[in-house]
Amino acid sequence: MSTKLVIVESPAKAKTIQKFLGKTYKVVASNGHVRDLPKSTMGIDFDNDFEPKYITIRGKGEILAQLRKEVKKADKVYLATDPDREGEAISWHLYHALKLEDKDCSRITFNEITKDAVKKSIKNSRDIDMNLVDAQQARRVLDRIVGYKISPILWSKIKRGLSAGRVQSVALRIINDRETEINEFIPNEYWTLDADLTVDGSKKPLEAHFVGDKNGKIELKNREDVDAIMEKVKNQPFEILSIKKGERKKKPPLPFTTSTLQQEASKKLNMSTQKTMRLAQELYEGVAVKGRGTIGLITYLRTDSTRISEEADAQCRQYIKEQYGDDFVGNGYAKKVASGKIQDAHEAIRPTDSSLSPESIKNELSRDLYRLYNLIWTRFLASRMVEAVYETISVKIGAGDYRFNISGTRLKFDGFMTVYQCDSEKSTINASLKKLSEESEIKLTELRPTQHFTQPPAHFTEASLVKALEELGIGRPSTYAPIITTLLGRRYIVKENKNLYMTELGEAVSDMIVTGFPSIVNVNFTANMESLLDGVEEGKVKWKTIVENFYPDMEEAVKAAEEQLAEVKIADEVSDEICEECGRNMVIKYGPHGKFLACPGFPECKHTMPYYEKIGVACPKCGKDIVLKKTKKGRKYYGCISNPECDFMSWQKPSQIACKECGSLMVEKGKKLVCTNEECGYVTDMKNE
Repeated sequence: MSTKLVIVESPAKAKTIQKFLGKTYKVVASNGHVRDLPKSTMGIDFDNDFEPKYITIRGKGEILAQLRKEVKKADKVYLATDPDREGEAISWHLYHALKLEDKDCSRITFNEITKDAVKKSIKNSRDIDMNLVDAQQARRVLDRIVGYKISPILWSKIKRGLSAGRVQSVALRIINDRETEINEFIPNEYWTLDADLTVDGSKKPLEAHFVGDKNGKIELKNREDVDAIMEKVKNQPFEILSIKKGERKKKPPLPFTTSTLQQEASKKLNMSTQKTMRLAQELYEGVAVKGRGTIGLITYLRTDSTRISEEADAQCRQYIKEQYGDDFVGNGYAKKVASGKIQDAHEAIRPTDSSLSPESIKNELSRDLYRLYNLIWTRFLASRMVEAVYETISVKIGAGDYRFNISGTRLKFDGFMTVYQCDSEKSTINASLKKLSEESEIKLTELRPTQHFTQPPAHFTEASLVKALEELGIGRPSTYAPIITTLLGRRYIVKENKNLYMTELGEAVSDMIVTGFPSIVNVNFTANMESLLDGVEEGKVKWKTIVENFYPDMEEAVKAAEEQLAEVKIADEVSDEICEECGRNMVIKYGPHGKFLACPGFPECKHTMPYYEKIGVACPKCGKDIVLKKTKKGRKYYGCISNPECDFMSWQKPSQIACKECGSLMVEKGKKLVCTNEECGYVTDMKNE
């Protein structure tokens, strides 16, 4: 009996696919990349047409030896790594590392891990696409040149251990520019003027908003402007000039791309980009479902296309028809207008089976897997449904030469919003507004001026940074999460309450790269580089041509930076902890396992202490600080800083607000505060406090 070997990246993926194929197939995993450029050297032969020097990744020798044994037993080998540049490159490296030149070997790809998709891919096997491989090689070589040329400059000018990345440096600049914009922002004053009006003697007033005069809009810049308008308006009769009633339709959202999934998961589920991608990978690779075995629940998670296959579209519309009725089935769907190239070989991220509702498999998924699958499933269903319909009313009101407006909306037909809520609008049409007619008598009861100030741009969150990177053409779907994770890991930025902030170290690194290597962190240059990489993928550009054109300018910039850039001193952050040995204030240092406290007197004084993040709450047992700690397995908890003398601990975050009923410590549970005194049991919403 002939045997066929299928090689994938992950053991989870191998396990799922093995169940779809018969006994004549064996599915094994490479555990990701098996070859890469060496870590200790540049790994690029600049004298030999920029040829990369690949070596076996440390720790992968044993895996390769096992794979070679399996290859010898097989009559046919299928390379089934992910359907993108990275996956194509892994297949190419496996082809050479396993010496498959003399073997019957084919490349297969599938957008979803289902029985039909996998079997169909085997029937449509192909050769390795070298255009995809070369696009990945170009990215890898460019990233290596930038990282290994600029990082030593950072070591000599700032401090050792720092590193620079081609795309990460641009993302860091974008965050730094936003921080600068916020810090330099000067607010401008402006005013609004509202009029409370009674209609036909009713007690409940309607609120009208000042817009201008008969000639057009008027901006109220200060109190004097408002007072002048109020003086002219207060004695004028108010009359209804026109009432327009109509409908407005809200289009259903597009199905998810990688970028939009990361943004929505951040907003709705409070998930980081890294966590979103990890969970999506699990859903893609396969989950055990009762009665169906192990199946992939979603399609491939790295895509910038919103295309949907005809079969998936038809199945989803049929499901909507059966569950919600004909009125909810959409007639068509919007298409994303792309500024650049769309990887249309992939579909959007969608469930592999629309009829497999999140509720039907809730018990077989972890809480987070369920929440993410539910988000993807409801978004896809919504994208195939009909628009939501709003009833609208717009009233123009005259007061002499001046004009006020009243507008209202009310949801008339849910449409897609039956399953998927996205920025739903509050109903602003009340009974008084609905009864209003041009014959209605209105009277002014009060004029209410309000002062406002323009607000600075918001700090980036992970979601808004991903959106900005996508809009600017920086990076690709597979790179968004690693970019943010890398910047956080290098401590160039920190995340607090979802917002991303620059650290002093990050500012120094960004400023130095902007000064020394302006083209590297130029947004347009980086976006253009992405277009060139797309050209390699399409077979229009040779990958080494890109490197040849890039390298000389890079080399020249490095020489200039070594000579011209000044050294930057980054001071250690001083804590309020006192060194027990010499009495100095301890400083916060960073080690392999995170932050720790060290004496600034090193090497004379070598005293160190663990660093604990204080949360500003006193221990209810001894009165000392409660700090954030971690168990050996990495789970967060809150304990007394004087442990083991004091044994206070809590899995929930203690609040600074004491219980109003008994004065005991309150802890945060979701969006509520709960008293820790079981006999009391007081609970309140956090927003109320």
